[in-house]
Amino acid sequence: MILNIDAKQIEWVAAVFWSQDPVGMEEIKQEYDIHADNQKRLKLPTRLIAKTLLFRTIYGGTGYSFATDPEFSNFGGEKWWDEKITTFLTKYQGLRAWHERLYQRVVLDDGRLDLPTGRSYIFHPSKNRAGELHYPRTKILNYPVQGLAADLMAIARVSLHKRLKALNFNGILWCNTVHDSIVLDIKPEIWLDTQEEVCYTINKVFEDIPNNFNRLFGLEFNLPIRAEISYGKNWGDMEII
Repeated sequence: MILNIDAKQIEWVAAVFWSQDPVGMEEIKQEYDIHADNQKRLKLPTRLIAKTLLFRTIYGGTGYSFATDPEFSNFGGEKWWDEKITTFLTKYQGLRAWHERLYQRVVLDDGRLDLPTGRSYIFHPSKNRAGELHYPRTKILNYPVQGLAADLMAIARVSLHKRLKALNFNGILWCNTVHDSIVLDIKPEIWLDTQEEVCYTINKVFEDIPNNFNRLFGLEFNLPIRAEISYGKNWGDMEII
């Protein structure tokens, strides 16, 4: 049986943590459905579009990138998408300010970006269409978020492995970790007997990530991280717990 554990909105949590955007922080603490809000507030046609808008905006996407994407161009042109992005960043002004600080920091440090977690990135400038040198803005905004999300998931994997091993549950195998999820293979009879304890252990692992992050990096992680657990005999029949 497949047991899938997703870290809920881990990239958004990472972006809000780095930016310390007060609106985003409060919404995460209150378990606010940002995708539903964006779809309604920005009058977007589907939840998928709302999700894509969120992630592309986190990484510095522009109206041009939407308008030239065949999957999204029929919803509106460049100006229409730019207006949606501007409205989004007007709400999350702390995120917008962090974007500008981060880019300027890379420019001032000749392309280098060092993070408190020990990750370092080197960005190289290239010429834009006007022939001017510029640093890759989308990569600069992307790497710190993706890197932090990877660090948080690494903490979750190690912690969960240790805790399940301590519980001595035979019949639980690690299959894979994919981006923001952990996939386990568990024997059906073991799942029936241990479902409550396994789910409790998983939730405690994610609840304890901020404390473990502080212990490892000496940096307070002041946002909650939550997991969504689903199970099933195959990927087509997964049920959320």
